Parts: sequence; structure tokens; C-alpha cells
Amino acid sequence: MHKLRLLIALSLSLACFAQKDNPFENLKYRFIGPPGNRVSAVAGEPGNPFVYYAGAASGGLWKSSDGGNDWYPVFDKQSAQSIGSIAIAPSNHQVIYVGTGEPWIRSNVSVGDGIYRSNDGGKTWAHLGLEKTGRIGRIVIDPNNPDIAFVAAMGSGYLPQQERGVFRTTDGGKTWNRVLFVNENTGASDITIDPKNPRHLIAGLWQFEIRTWGRNSGGPGSGLFVTNDGGDTWARIDKHGLPDSPLGKIAVNFAPSDENRVYALIETGDRGSLWRSDNGGGSWRLVNNSRLLNERPHYYTRMLVMPDNANEVYFPSNFNNVTFDGGSTAEREHCPGDRIPSDNEEDAGNSGGGCGGDNHDMWADPLLPNRMMIGSDGGVMISVNRGRSWNEVRLPIAQIYHLTVDNRVPYYVYGQMQDGTPQRGPSQVPGDYIINESQWTTTAGCETGWNVVDPEDNNIVWGGCYAGVTERVDLRDGHTRSVSVWPDRTMGANAGEVKERMNWTSPIAISPHDHNTVYTGSQYVNRTTDAGQTWQRISPDLTLNDPSMHGNSGGLTVDNLSVEYAGVVYALAESPVEKGQIWAGTNDGQVQVTRDGGKSWTNVTKNIPGLPAKSSPLRTGSSRTTCV
Repeated sequence: MHKLRLLIALSLSLACFAQKDNPFENLKYRFIGPPGNRVSAVAGEPGNPFVYYAGAASGGLWKSSDGGNDWYPVFDKQSAQSIGSIAIAPSNHQVIYVGTGEPWIRSNVSVGDGIYRSNDGGKTWAHLGLEKTGRIGRIVIDPNNPDIAFVAAMGSGYLPQQERGVFRTTDGGKTWNRVLFVNENTGASDITIDPKNPRHLIAGLWQFEIRTWGRNSGGPGSGLFVTNDGGDTWARIDKHGLPDSPLGKIAVNFAPSDENRVYALIETGDRGSLWRSDNGGGSWRLVNNSRLLNERPHYYTRMLVMPDNANEVYFPSNFNNVTFDGGSTAEREHCPGDRIPSDNEEDAGNSGGGCGGDNHDMWADPLLPNRMMIGSDGGVMISVNRGRSWNEVRLPIAQIYHLTVDNRVPYYVYGQMQDGTPQRGPSQVPGDYIINESQWTTTAGCETGWNVVDPEDNNIVWGGCYAGVTERVDLRDGHTRSVSVWPDRTMGANAGEVKERMNWTSPIAISPHDHNTVYTGSQYVNRTTDAGQTWQRISPDLTLNDPSMHGNSGGLTVDNLSVEYAGVVYALAESPVEKGQIWAGTNDGQVQVTRDGGKSWTNVTKNIPGLPAKSSPLRTGSSRTTCV
């Protein structure tokens, strides 16, 4: 096992640093599974019931030309594979703009490298720049001219930057001008165009920042801005019925069938959710206070106003909610698996619990409005009867947090799938080129963290989960038990309120010298030698233990899910050549080592030149190698 890991690490290192005569340059990737998830953007060709596009959070752009039955990748040759937005030109459906970088903010997301355009329905692409915009959450195109487009650029969120706000092109993307900018901490979360007057646009700007120790959403930079001259000048829409600052993330939509109707979904904390204007954005009124319309605003905040009904609006979020009366009331939408009442039967309510799960983007055909799409953490859903039934599609785009392998021949691959289950599958099947979905099985833990197999016994797998949970499974009988360091779950508490600060992806490491010795990290290094029955703390707090990094995450909307825990051991490995030499890296920038199995520790952070203060380390160990 150790030789295999070292060989993999050496091979990847050579691939990273070889400049010429790379012996691996002709190697090809092949898909082995598991079936995927995490669709962050969707769109279809207007009026054509056969053509659909789906953008993956980290798996590129996919196209179907047969109504959603078969899909193929059309973006694999591009340098960014995280898709934030898709826009098809209303006047020429072969022209497609794609913005990269996932707009659904959390600590484990991908950034992009700007915007792309295709003039042939996705066959070929040109990179149009805006490389530093980080995340592009929405693109709108002039209905009469495919060369005029506006981009809502969020920015990366990890640092103050100028590449945020609204950008405009009038020459098909050859050049871009930043036409709306508030400050270096505020990006554009959404933009909408008047269906009757393309020179009238409204943008939602969002002030936010992401740090290792949490996100902060909201501030004076957030707000609604309007232009009446095609983007040359903008004015903040202040007062007129809108909530006072501070505001957070904002979604804004004109109703395609009524240019006077505009909706704004606004993160306010606890001061309301949905505002409506009936005079094109001149004045507004609060129509709905329900937090279900934009629960966890940083991760959702999206609207779809149906093309043929200004009162019918969908709100994709954890579940999928809808209003049929212009926002005054809202209910959960009927979804796959729900029992839909017949036309002469009273609707008894939704029995299924919402479309998909973690729904992000939604689209309806402006020419055939009963045709709809949803992009969620579960995949793509397509309806051709206005949501009365749905076809669910899973693309090969699974997001896997970390990868490990076992010692069998051929070896199996292990990993935790985001918003899915812990996965194990074969790297190849003798006598068969295809690896079927049924050959992937679940192991220990849940959607987060590490999945680590015992090097001496392939049937024993250790897996992590959020809220400080660690599990151990024996695959011979499927028996799984919790072996968590501390029994109290940490979901909902901040880092300063828990005894053991176990991050969303807490490390698990098996000793290369004794497979019965397993380590995991909180702010301490913990060790078990009896299959998790008991744990021994073998280090002091190895972090800065800075209280200023242990508060609530989220800003206006508190969101403590352990993703944001700082002051944790984030990288952990024992030396394969010296028993008892254990290295630990923390996500507040500390690197510590023990050479006596934890009896004493030395902080070696100062020996690393140029290391930024409070930075996160790369993962240690041979299961992941990163080119830097």
C-alpha cells in the first residue's frame, strides 16, 4: 500500500513539474464512476424541445439533443470546468455564453476563469476574458443583438478585488467594460433585463467575503441598481419600499410577460424575503416574509418568473417553493415521487418533500413555458408538463472530496461524494471495459471528509462526516458503528462553542507502521489503537486558538455547519519511514511535528518561507498531490 502511494505521488509530481518529454502526456482519462450530481446552471434552447444544457459545479458543460435522454460533454477542452451561468441568445439560438465559477457560495466550491462563447451550439468555444471575476452568476443578452451582453460578476470572495460588479460587451465579447462597481468587497449576484426595453436593466449587488474561518454576507455595498440607458449610468434604488441597509445576497427578475412586474429576493436577516414592484422598479412593497424562499441565502437565492404568468414564481432552494399569486402566499412545489391530484380531485398537498435537494438554478422555455428544468445537487430534472412530472438525470460529474485506494488488484477507489454517500468502486473490471453504476457501493461516513481503507484488510473502511462524526464499517457484514472522538454532534454551533473542533473534512490517517493505529484531527491530534473504542489525545491544541476566528459564520444569516471551523488540524500524516514522526497542518497556518509519537511537538511554521499568516495548508499524505 505504501509503495503504491509513493509511486502515485512520484508519478503525479513528475507530471506536475516535467517541462519537456513528459512520459505521461499521452495518458488518457477514463470514466469509472460513480454516477454524479451537483448541477449549478441549466438552460434549454427556446422553442426546441430536444435541446438542453446543464452546467456542472465542477464537471463542465453538458448538452442533450434528444430531449434529455442522452448527454455529451461539450466543454472538456476548456481550462475551467466549474459552470456558474448559461445564456442562449434570444435572437440566435446557436450563440451561447457560459460564465464560469460556482455562484452558490460555501467553503468547498470552485472558482472559474471568466466567460466563454460558442457560435455553433456548443461545438466550439472562444474564451472571452474576465479571467479574474471568480464567479459569474448570471448573464443576460440583448433580445435583438447577440453581441450585447451583461455579466453579473461576483468575484472570488476570498480577497478584495476590482474584478467585481457588472460588465458589458457590445462587440460579442471582444472587449468588456465594467459599467457598475460599488467597492472591492461587493460583487453582482444577479441581473435582469426589461422584456420590452433592453436598455432598462436592474442588478442586485452583494457584499460578501469568504475566509477560512467563515463567510460574512451583508453590508452597505449590497443593493439594487437600475440603468435606463443600456448600462452607461446606474443609480442605486434606495428606499421606495425596499429594506434599509445592511442587505445581503439579492436575486432580481423582471416578469417576461409584464415589464411592469419585478421581483427582488433579498437577504435581510429577519426583515423579510420577497419584494415586488408593479411599476418597473420605481416603487416596491414587501409581499412575503418566509425564509423558505431563500433559506441559506449564500447557497441559494434564485428565482424563476414563468414566461407566461407574472404571478407564478419559483424559488429553488433546499426544497423548491412556488407562488401562484405574485408572492402573497407560497407553497412547496410538486416534485418527482409526489402524488399529483387529478383535475377533479382536491390537492391534498405535497407528499414528497421538494424537487431534488439543494436546488440552485431553474429555467422555463420562453416559447413553450410548460417545458422546465431544475439544476440541483442531485443532478438535472426536466419537465414538459409544467412540473406535473419530472425526468431525473444523473450525469458523470460527481464531486469527490478526497480519493484513496486499496491494495487489491485491480484496486478499488474510495471517496466521499458531496451531497451524496461515501463511495467505493473498482478501477477496472477484468474482461469488461464498462464499470456499471451497480458496482459502486457505500462505505463509512457521509457526504463529507475522508474515506480511508485499512491497508491490511480491504473490508475495513473509516469514513468521516460533518458534525464531528467518524464511522468504521466492516464490509463483510455491512456493520457500521460510530467511533467519533466526541459524542456530541456539532451541527449548528460555532467553533467556540464545541469541545472538539471537527471540521467538515476532518482528516483521518492510518499509521503506515501499524494498521490498528488510526489518527484524526480536531484542534488536537487524537489516536485510537482499538478500532475506535477509545481515543487518546496525543497533542496539545496545535492551532493559534484565536477566539476572533471562532465566532458565527454567515453574516446576516448565521450558518454554522462545521465547514467554517477554524483553528483545526486540517492535514495529518505519519512518516512512512519513521514511526512516531507525525506531521500536522492547521487551517490557521500552523505546521507542527512530533518525532516521539505525540509526547512532544515542535512548531516549524517559521521555517516555511513566505507562508501567509492564518493560511490553510495543502493536504499532506500521498493520496493527494497538488501542483503549486
